[in-house]
Amino acid sequence: MMTPAAPIVAILGIGTAVPDYRLDQAETSQRLVQALRDTPDSARWAKKIFKQCGVEVRYTCEPNLLEAAEECRYFPQDTPHQAPSTAERMGTYKREAVPLGLNAARIAMADGNVDAADITHLITVSCTGQFLPGLDAVLIEQLGLAVTVNRIPLNFLGCAAGLKAVCLSRQIVSGSPAAKVLIVCVELCTLHIQPSSDREALFGASFFGDGASACIVGSADQKHTSPQHHGILQLGREHSVLLPDSAGEMMWEVGNYGFDLYLSTKIPGLIGKYIPEQVMQLASENELKSGLWAIHPGGKGIIDTLEQMFELKEEQTRPSRTVLRKYGNMSSATILFVLHELRQQLQHNGSGPCSGVSLAFGPGLTCEMIQITYHPSVSFQEQTFESAHA
Repeated sequence: MMTPAAPIVAILGIGTAVPDYRLDQAETSQRLVQALRDTPDSARWAKKIFKQCGVEVRYTCEPNLLEAAEECRYFPQDTPHQAPSTAERMGTYKREAVPLGLNAARIAMADGNVDAADITHLITVSCTGQFLPGLDAVLIEQLGLAVTVNRIPLNFLGCAAGLKAVCLSRQIVSGSPAAKVLIVCVELCTLHIQPSSDREALFGASFFGDGASACIVGSADQKHTSPQHHGILQLGREHSVLLPDSAGEMMWEVGNYGFDLYLSTKIPGLIGKYIPEQVMQLASENELKSGLWAIHPGGKGIIDTLEQMFELKEEQTRPSRTVLRKYGNMSSATILFVLHELRQQLQHNGSGPCSGVSLAFGPGLTCEMIQITYHPSVSFQEQTFESAHA
């Protein structure tokens, strides 16, 4: 008796969405420098970091961030108590997160040719706000999902949580091939810009943006990979690691005026020190040098470090740099923006099956990574991750 083949688990559809308000980096920097006119050292540092962080445009759900410096409650000011309290920011989160998540989810379901009735599991991801009943309950009602859908909220896990949700989904579908997992990540990072002239606060204000992303993970079949379709991203082995001696390098705590973020300048160096050995748990050095890379752009320095360590070509890091430039870092939602950009790039180039890795970093420091293989058409049924390298 033949043993049934293991299911081919893949990202079948991806959806992304951003708020209506656009933050031009140069304009935002100019207004922030105006707000810092009484602290010229901070103003000079802010101007420098805004210019060098690799971001040109971000999006925000908060129109007040587009106001003149003296009218913006999030910028440094003489009366910091007038800044929005954490309770006010969470009210804005509750109001704005739902429509953004719904938009991304609907696009992902249409992109993956998956109906609401097909969804068996819902994973919601966010670290920038919370409310109860949660985003998962609202999505079930407004998307028309079954009330028996298995709900798995992943809250306050930081930038790596989006890829953690993908890895968890692969495990679910591997054990239950009929399962269809909807992942929805919503992050409203700009709500936590601090009215402070401290360098840590200004650094966080320089490159975080708002956005939502969603994807469908399930067993692939012919209807998801017709020649006219965009192709799929097969998910292979995953690997998770908590880096040593790094717990204090990325911290995210609840304060009176939103969440206080601390990002150490040591993070790119720690990634360069520890991650190469960890990534090679999934592929050889030669495969990594020539393969696909979907890197969460937690900052320009992270991309630069990995590019240098693995001698990557410009086209291998282009999806990550493009997302950083066009949207900034949207925490957990960002990695699906990168995978979407990567898939578009491969489709535009008429690429055949090809493989690589996706990785994201979060507080801990933690790194989540997974093998990915792009399949442009139904030929994926003859393809595995290993044979894509052959």
